[in-house]
Amino acid sequence: MRRKLAAGNWKMNGTRPALAELSKLQTPENIDVLICPPATLVAQAAETQTVAIGGQDCHAAQSGAHTGDISADMLADAGASYVITGHSERRTDHGESDSTIAAKSTAAWDSGLVAVICIGETLAERESGKTLEVIATQLAGSVPDGATGENTVIAYEPVWAIGTGLVPELVQIAEVHDFIRSELTARFGADIAGAIRLLYGGSVKPSNASEIFATSNVDGALVGGASLKADDFNGIIEALAKV
Repeated sequence: MRRKLAAGNWKMNGTRPALAELSKLQTPENIDVLICPPATLVAQAAETQTVAIGGQDCHAAQSGAHTGDISADMLADAGASYVITGHSERRTDHGESDSTIAAKSTAAWDSGLVAVICIGETLAERESGKTLEVIATQLAGSVPDGATGENTVIAYEPVWAIGTGLVPELVQIAEVHDFIRSELTARFGADIAGAIRLLYGGSVKPSNASEIFATSNVDGALVGGASLKADDFNGIIEALAKV
């Protein structure tokens, strides 16, 4: 059985007072809860010992002349156990390619971190019928060889649904998640593919979480804005714990 995961990505939000939200989060025994705060808060957040803590990005190198970047080793040293790689905002704002994301994910593994690898299509790609083609390309290029259920989580985040309030129809979410599972099975075999958790992300909130979590091959969510406040994120956590 794949253990469900409720993951929150705070993005570029939060200073030290925001850490008070962590102690308010529910932590059901049957699911995992993860918060990825800004890098400035990772070490302090990890000291809370209430939920798992992750980074929002890492460099592919573990050290060197990369001003302003943070390595997977540094995140692990600060107490992180996960790191997000390939978020659409990194792909768009920083021009990250699939190969760059694969290198970052490998670096995460080398430091003992679980890589939460993000994939997803734009609205133009969805409307032109290229969704599954885009997903297949991103999976092949962004997920390194050696992926397992212990070191990898895949997050499907349709770019057009992130922070917009737009949510794909449940049948569309199921189609993509089933396709991801089949692609992973073809590449890694049924046992490994069956252990890799698949998260949905894109305007998930307490009001729609239950129906999303009941959808085929959805093992949890990667949540943005709704993870900033415990009152909001708890509704999503509760919904996942009931699946």
